[in-house]
Amino acid sequence: MPELPEVEVSRLGISPHLIGQPIKQVVVRHRQLRWLVPEDVHLAEGLTIENVRRRAKYLFIDTAKGSIILHLGMSGKLRVVNIDTPVIKHDHVDIVLTNGVCLRFNDARRFGACLWQDANSPEMAMIAALGPEPLTDDFDGHRLYDLSRNKSVAVKNFIMDNKVVVGVGNIYANESLFIAGIDPRKAAKQVSKKSYLALGVIIKQVLRKAIEQGGTTLKDFTQADGSPGYFAQHLRVYGRKGKACEVCECEIQSVTLGQRNTFFCEQCQK
Repeated sequence: MPELPEVEVSRLGISPHLIGQPIKQVVVRHRQLRWLVPEDVHLAEGLTIENVRRRAKYLFIDTAKGSIILHLGMSGKLRVVNIDTPVIKHDHVDIVLTNGVCLRFNDARRFGACLWQDANSPEMAMIAALGPEPLTDDFDGHRLYDLSRNKSVAVKNFIMDNKVVVGVGNIYANESLFIAGIDPRKAAKQVSKKSYLALGVIIKQVLRKAIEQGGTTLKDFTQADGSPGYFAQHLRVYGRKGKACEVCECEIQSVTLGQRNTFFCEQCQK
């Protein structure tokens, strides 16, 4: 499942091709995605794209009258292609621009979304309920500590809660907790304020580094074989069960927390 850095790299990759361009047509081949694609997405036709922004893992393609909202779900990909590029299996939505280029949304598992947010309507409930962005001043270790005091849930599940902070997905939660030296199984309320202050900084660093690494793949958004998805990066614990810890050489362990694979070093994380 694409996580926040992958979605942010998607935004960076498609933005130069979309901003300032008028939308000629929105082509919907399959309406049944995670939610039914509304007819209102066609309201964007004839309007100019003013901005492409991200909120959590949702991408907003903004026009004067509203925004097309895209979510990549578990398998979604975005490509910037010429309109005459042959359609392939699972190409569900095209946002066709007047210059002959289109943004093509492909989603094999159909857990993604294409929605419409009217500029004059209240924010959708699923967006309004989201916590702060992790790379802004609204999020820090103080917030983590304050919200954790009565939480018995495992700290890994706690920092993955979108009401606490958005975009700390499974990979980056594992990596951040390892660097911070915090056992992911530990109850959120048992983690000290000092540890949370460090963790807040580390989460920002881990996500920024991932976005920077993903920047090397931006050219892939204009290639017919699809967007970069998970880009190459060095992971210290995620997916390394049974391998030696890079710090202490103990064997990396794995358990399931919240139906997610969780990787950690018993020696380094307390």
